[in-house]
Amino acid sequence: MHAPLRFLILACALALSACAVIPAFSPSVTYVVVRHAEKVGDGSRDPSLTDAGRARAHALAARLRSRDVVAVYATDFRRTRNTAEPTAATHDLSIISYDADAPPKAVAERLRRAHATGTVLVVGHSNTVPGIVSALCGCEVAPIDESDYGNLFEVRIRAGAAPVLSQQRY
Repeated sequence: MHAPLRFLILACALALSACAVIPAFSPSVTYVVVRHAEKVGDGSRDPSLTDAGRARAHALAARLRSRDVVAVYATDFRRTRNTAEPTAATHDLSIISYDADAPPKAVAERLRRAHATGTVLVVGHSNTVPGIVSALCGCEVAPIDESDYGNLFEVRIRAGAAPVLSQQRY
């Protein structure tokens, strides 16, 4: 065998073996689910955010600034929309409304049907966020206390793999 042909065969064999260790691309989507930020305690059904709540909403936008946010969801309440607005503005997106009274499984199914890649922000309420996260990850999520505003849940779903849940504070 000629040296150039042996070299070519060896080069091809090395290239093919390198391909065997490169993982196949698997699209993934990450759902970032948060409760709305601090609300004014005015006793109304649709209060706005406090100064601390507005600061938290901007902190969320800053945290997601470098992410590939492809959609922002919020209920039709002022506090959820105000929490979502800075992130939506940062990524030049409109806020998509969802029904606060919809069953969590229906919300999760809508999200999964609509998004296969990127990062999706979902802003909900203390009584809806745990259910939505549970429906997305297929796992148990503890209730959120009415006084707790800082939970950030990330559910990463990759084709062919189990969902991965992480919880942080923001």
